[in-house]
Amino acid sequence: MKELLFSINKKDLKIDYFSGTGAGGQYRNKHQNCVRIHHNESGAISTGQSQRDRKSNIREALYNLIKNPKFRMWNNMKIQEIETGLSMEKRIEEMISPENLLVECKDENNRWTLTK
Repeated sequence: MKELLFSINKKDLKIDYFSGTGAGGQYRNKHQNCVRIHHNESGAISTGQSQRDRKSNIREALYNLIKNPKFRMWNNMKIQEIETGLSMEKRIEEMISPENLLVECKDENNRWTLTK
């Protein structure tokens, strides 16, 4: 059984409606049926404009948002943050702490050596 880790609300999205062009006739050109969704946290933008009605275009835009690489990367980071209890910044700080770093140096014989 899958467990819900977090949810996305309507307040996390900025939804714009605009008029479409192309096939669909006067109805499509006069009405604002096309949808652009901007996810604020990830910066991902998706559109839905292949249908004549707004509801179908919203569904298409949400589907496109889920498939967006920026959104997927944000989603994976959020899941890791929840599972580990550490934000990405904290994990990076942990990784670059002096005890976790190895420094490579050349000695007098031009050989590379590792030092902590």
